[in-house]
Amino acid sequence: MTNSVTQAPPAFPMPRSCPFGPPPQYEQVRREAPISRVTLQDGKQAWLITGHAFARKFLSSDKISSNRANPGFPQLIPGVASVPLKGTIVAMDPPEHSQHRRMITNEFTVKRVKQMRPAIQRITDRSIDEMLAGPLPADLVEALSLPVPSLVICELLGVPYADRGQFQGRTKIILSRNSTSEQRRDTALWLRQYINGLVVGKETEPGEDLLSRLIDKYRDIDAYDREALTGIGLLLLVGGHETTANMISLSVASLLDDPELLAGLRERPERTPQIVEELLRFHSIVDNATSRVVIEDFELDGVTFHAGDGVIVAAAAANHDPDVFTRPDQIDIDRGARHHLAFGFGIHQCLGQNLARLELEVVLNTLFARIPNLALADTVERLPFKSDALVYGIHRLPVTW
Repeated sequence: MTNSVTQAPPAFPMPRSCPFGPPPQYEQVRREAPISRVTLQDGKQAWLITGHAFARKFLSSDKISSNRANPGFPQLIPGVASVPLKGTIVAMDPPEHSQHRRMITNEFTVKRVKQMRPAIQRITDRSIDEMLAGPLPADLVEALSLPVPSLVICELLGVPYADRGQFQGRTKIILSRNSTSEQRRDTALWLRQYINGLVVGKETEPGEDLLSRLIDKYRDIDAYDREALTGIGLLLLVGGHETTANMISLSVASLLDDPELLAGLRERPERTPQIVEELLRFHSIVDNATSRVVIEDFELDGVTFHAGDGVIVAAAAANHDPDVFTRPDQIDIDRGARHHLAFGFGIHQCLGQNLARLELEVVLNTLFARIPNLALADTVERLPFKSDALVYGIHRLPVTW
């Protein structure tokens, strides 16, 4: 493999044509060179990694950085570098990242997340109750996909649920490629100010919530920084509901579009964790969160990365690599896909992955058990998919029963 370029690098991001699958261009690019060059919207070039093995090797390197303020970092959304980042651990490097990660990790262990199952079940049941009492067709996005993870993360952080609508609308602005730099920056500032006010209140009146516990943890080691905790809270709030909400919608649509797969879930609900894992691999909705910038020259399988190079690891491409996943464009719950990259890889692997898995499991089992005749109210081809967003999903999902 060489890093010579014989033609103009293709444009990135690459559009999806199949509503559920990754951009078809990924397959061609990976076949020609699993590490290749692309041209970004701002005219700059970056490396694109589409092979699974190469993605894992690259993300394991200590010669790469997640610092979005680095001039070489590949900006997939224009103006995102102007968004305030203090406390945003996904944009940190060791040793700063390591300290904050240690403080938060215990809050999302499998054991701690399992303790949230009753709350998730209660929230899911209430959302379905309200949907059943409403008119038909119902929009599953508004009735279930958004409320469940929003309520769960608000309860976890101690955020009043009455404020959730403000977060959902503003999150869409931040994650949309169509938002202006000014809109994105102003929205991020508003959200930070809100979380900051929440943190200030918990400094003197702590509750039984994650933010209150983190305040105590940081104070115990004399490292408390209100602004940094505000950034952590903002990241958890935005990331904790937007990604899971989109996965709920896509998962339900996929199951309703595949009667055999849905029958398998209904007949053996104990296999839902396997179905969830395969759906996470198949959809790979956060395709480009593993973007990095090189901070020290190094070579990977014949390709030389230089300091300042921007690199995009396309998770959806890696998760559809036929060298790792047989028949990758099919949903196969027997493949055992826990080595997928839907939650990233390396030191920045998603903190909330155990919570996301549990929410998906509870929602899918409960929804199809309570509404056995649930059906799409429109064809899959007519659904409004989020081709304009950094996190892939569906804007509206009309269903009936």
